[in-house]
Amino acid sequence: MTEQTQETNAPGIHDDEVEQIFGLTGALSTSIKGYRPRQAQTEMAKAIASAISGQKTLLAEAGTGTGKTYAYLTPALLWGGKVIVSTGTKNLQDQLFLRDIPMIKKVLKAPVSIALLKGRANYLCHFHLERTLQNGRLTSREDVGYLRDISRFMKTTSSGDKAELARVPETASVWNLVTSTKDTCMGSECQYYQDCFVMKARKEAQQADVVVVNHHLFFADVALKDTGIAELLPSANTVIFDEAHQLPDTATLFFGETISTLQVLELCRDVLAEGLSHARDGAEWAKLVAPVERAARDLRLAFPQDVVRLSLSQIAPSSEFFPALETLKDAMDDMIAVLEKQAVRAETLEQCRVRAIDLNSKINDWKEPEPPKSNSTKAGVADKLEKADYVLWVEAFSTSLQLHRTPLSIAPIFNKQREGVPRTWIFTSATMAVKNDFTHFVSQMGLWNEPARTWPSPFNYAEQGILYVPEGMPQPNSREYTDAVVDAALPVIEAAGGKTFLLCTTIKAVKHCAERLREEFQQRDLPFPLFVQGDAGRTELLDRFRAAGNGVLIGSQSFWEGVDVRGDALSLVVIDKLPFSPPDDPVLAARIEAMEKKGLNGFVHHQLPEAIINLKQGAGRLIRDETDKGVLMLCDPRLISKPYGKRIWQSLPAFTRTRELSVVQDFFKRLVDAPKLVE
Repeated sequence: MTEQTQETNAPGIHDDEVEQIFGLTGALSTSIKGYRPRQAQTEMAKAIASAISGQKTLLAEAGTGTGKTYAYLTPALLWGGKVIVSTGTKNLQDQLFLRDIPMIKKVLKAPVSIALLKGRANYLCHFHLERTLQNGRLTSREDVGYLRDISRFMKTTSSGDKAELARVPETASVWNLVTSTKDTCMGSECQYYQDCFVMKARKEAQQADVVVVNHHLFFADVALKDTGIAELLPSANTVIFDEAHQLPDTATLFFGETISTLQVLELCRDVLAEGLSHARDGAEWAKLVAPVERAARDLRLAFPQDVVRLSLSQIAPSSEFFPALETLKDAMDDMIAVLEKQAVRAETLEQCRVRAIDLNSKINDWKEPEPPKSNSTKAGVADKLEKADYVLWVEAFSTSLQLHRTPLSIAPIFNKQREGVPRTWIFTSATMAVKNDFTHFVSQMGLWNEPARTWPSPFNYAEQGILYVPEGMPQPNSREYTDAVVDAALPVIEAAGGKTFLLCTTIKAVKHCAERLREEFQQRDLPFPLFVQGDAGRTELLDRFRAAGNGVLIGSQSFWEGVDVRGDALSLVVIDKLPFSPPDDPVLAARIEAMEKKGLNGFVHHQLPEAIINLKQGAGRLIRDETDKGVLMLCDPRLISKPYGKRIWQSLPAFTRTRELSVVQDFFKRLVDAPKLVE
């Protein structure tokens, strides 16, 4: 920051004050065990303090080990006013709320109140729990046991946050029956409104100085006005996005619109239950919902494959999909006509009517915008063009089908959110830039002309690690590629003594690698426990991996980021391929087409920077503190053979580089021998 900027700061924030707090004799050093001052952390805290005092925007990239959490929390708690901190995941949200913020608050003696706010699906609903207990519509014995646990939990919890009830897995289907959605919430009409956990959490957030949310919640609110942030934002002085590299994807998800056949089936389930409860004589309810349910299932069956992602223009005109969609609309119309007549008989039936109309209008809106008529006004044409800035596509899963409408760019929508009252916006992450260039992130979010700073990691990567690209690998699109990855990785896993993350770009590769390694470990009598994504929840797998000390964990995207394994348990990270998005992704294809119309190169300006940021996240799993040592093994030969490979490895940490297996084996041998030398 220039001197001039410092002079315009609001009273009370001075660089020397920040220096003092982060210095050798400062509050952090004297109060936090093992804390060591880091120049980059102090500089980052100064830049954030300056942005806060000037109510400015700052993009702050800080390499692993900088300590960015303390660098933004310290100025935020001291000078940020009302602060919203938004994180990438619920895990990180809980860590901030339960550990990091209380620690900094105590150390700084900052008189601030803190609140945690999650989406409504995370809170127990009194009304839906009571209804589920009465209806007894549970199909499995497991769910009956879970419901008993939830019922007991309801009597003792003060927050109603399901994360507190670890005994019931987060993925258990019973949660859907005991939580509310925007559609199924009774609002102020509910008899339990005064005790409602969602309302209680929102009230606490309204009154708190620091509110911790996650990106999903933040953007769900901006799009749906349903999470309580709409009321929070006007009073917030400072908004901090941690893990900011995830924002473009999260915002795209929420600024778009998704309709699922599951929503239709859930609506049918509720219409049947409420109709039989409150208006048994009003209609033949089972006969009324049956055609809607059948039409929803037929829509899914229009695509015989297991998993499908197709843009509307890619669906053959002769496909069963189009008549099935019309049949669903007609069946929905018939059901709505009956609900219109019967809704007066119960509040819950009225709610079903509103849901049905909303869902049906979204299904009807899911169509290509009409081309502007020749006599349209200029404003009309502009309006049509704006409406056309999205892509329509379908996604089929094993039992459901989703209709998506996704914006090609979120920048204009997000900028609208940032207009109005001046406030500080901080965007921070270890991976926002490509070789110190923020253009990709800036263009996605529309943050043009905002200051951006980078602080390098304090780690000595050249001494702490090796980047190994094996020789003789086939092309990544070849059939034998995944087997070649396992063959190349095996001697390295053996040299490392297990202690490995094998990160794959697809679930298919995860399964294949798991099968192969299971066989190989057995044949070679290698004692490395294998942990495979899908066998248990992410947290449980990581706990088991840490406890084993010599495990091999195989995972896809969810293990590429937000995972922290320090020390000896992780010494090798193997990445199978450069993480380019699949070229058949309908949204990516539409974005590239739009970019190329503007004369940009879709690969250079979108796919490549996206892959680099993703790869930096995966690589970041290896070295987590000053004493960690290890090998990053990138199997993809394109890193060497393609002209863009150089740009990729220049963006990675400055590891010592090699293509020789013997160099890697010697490195691990020295690691094993090091403790003996000390003795």
